[in-house]
Amino acid sequence: MIDLHLSTSFLFLLLPITFFFFKSIFSALLIKYPGKYTPISYPLIGSLFPILQNSHRLIQWTSDIVNDSPTKTFLLHRPLGRVRVITANPAVVQHILKTSFHLYPKGKAARNNGFDLLGDGIFNTDGDGWKFQRQVSSHEFNTKSLRKFVEHVVDVELNDRLLPILATSAATGTTVLNFEDILQRFAFDNICNIAFGYDPAYLMPSMPEAIFATAFDEAVTIITGRLRSNLPLIWKLKRLLNIGSEKRLRIAVGVVREFANKVTKEKKLELQQKSSLDSVDLLSRFLNSGHSDDNFVADIVISFILAGRDTTSAALTWFFWLLHKHPRVESEILTEIKNKSEYPIYDEMKEMVYTHASLCESMRLYPPVPMDGKQAADDDILPDGTFMKKGCPITYHIYAMGRSEELWGSDWAEFRPERWLEKDISGRWIFKPRDAYEYPVFQAGPRVCLGKEMAFLQMKRVVAGVLRRFKVVPVAGIEPVYVSYFTAKMKGGLPVKIEERNE
Repeated sequence: MIDLHLSTSFLFLLLPITFFFFKSIFSALLIKYPGKYTPISYPLIGSLFPILQNSHRLIQWTSDIVNDSPTKTFLLHRPLGRVRVITANPAVVQHILKTSFHLYPKGKAARNNGFDLLGDGIFNTDGDGWKFQRQVSSHEFNTKSLRKFVEHVVDVELNDRLLPILATSAATGTTVLNFEDILQRFAFDNICNIAFGYDPAYLMPSMPEAIFATAFDEAVTIITGRLRSNLPLIWKLKRLLNIGSEKRLRIAVGVVREFANKVTKEKKLELQQKSSLDSVDLLSRFLNSGHSDDNFVADIVISFILAGRDTTSAALTWFFWLLHKHPRVESEILTEIKNKSEYPIYDEMKEMVYTHASLCESMRLYPPVPMDGKQAADDDILPDGTFMKKGCPITYHIYAMGRSEELWGSDWAEFRPERWLEKDISGRWIFKPRDAYEYPVFQAGPRVCLGKEMAFLQMKRVVAGVLRRFKVVPVAGIEPVYVSYFTAKMKGGLPVKIEERNE
């Protein structure tokens, strides 16, 4: 009788393994291989061995593979028959982001991975829910009053907090700052003021811990781990049992949600007590537009924090590091800055074309978001001939596209802002934008980033304010490593010394 039970148990264990074995073989037959450019793959486990071997440099490894492929597309086979298409082909990017936009939503898997934190926010939804939020957000982002509010928030944070902290550091001559941390705190204060009208005072001389910011970091890190998991069943089991990283995620999301709901309720009360709208933060705008459901509004606010906090700080961190390595570029930017007023107005910021080009060039090499993904809603054939089976995920590799010799020439590895510029008949620089599907740093098509102009406004004001007074000098011997969660970071941060500028 015991043997019978053991045999039955073994059979039930063997059935799913057998199923996934044949499923993986069947998947391989359905999807076109690009030959030698695909990492070696085995039945059942896929390319698990090379994935694990390169897990510490997944972005760089996949970038090398996709740029070596003649079609700029390859298929990554993951365990249990799961396949992900990865592309750096501009024609494919245009196909999934614009031409066949309706066929490539975020998809159910991505939505389930991020739902705990992002809920039904704009970055985690498709269809009518996305269209509605996009329409409302687009209207609010295009108002002149919001732009003025953003300018005011950034100027206050810059002049009252960031520059005094740098001045104190420069005065000592020996203090080492983690400049990445400084910029993250700066961006966090900014986005909370812009999104909620709430000041967390995260960038202060004491560098305080912020429970909300820490919880937000924890949640983003764990959800990124979900997205990259080779065996999603493991994190789903941990969530079911409420153990390990999934327990930490539940606690972190609880802190984030409690904070967002608290701010929403306080803002509602504040608006009820006013006869007119004095506040111009995004939360006030949404609430005054009639969107009063607490969870819905919290989803929107959390999405804006995700978009506005780590992206600009990541871009600026790599930008300042590149400037130190390229003093000629820094000198050109400094000349441009000094030709503007000390507190440049919006029109002057638009004229800072060399600074703008330098920021674009920095984000080409070190994009704040290195990869983004969609999922095929139906069978399809990509412009490069790759067959997409319904439900198959596809990732466009922004980091790899910035390193493509076909797109940027043999000098692609050089930090050269002039590739974004041309001179008019009077000899002045004019910015020359690249096709959005060759440079999808801000996405492209119907889901193009609404905050693009806001991001450039913030970054230019920081660059102008900091470089006019200070030199940012990375500690000698530091060679930063590009790592990524939802957004890119420097492994271990960027230790710098601040020096007063005397020239």
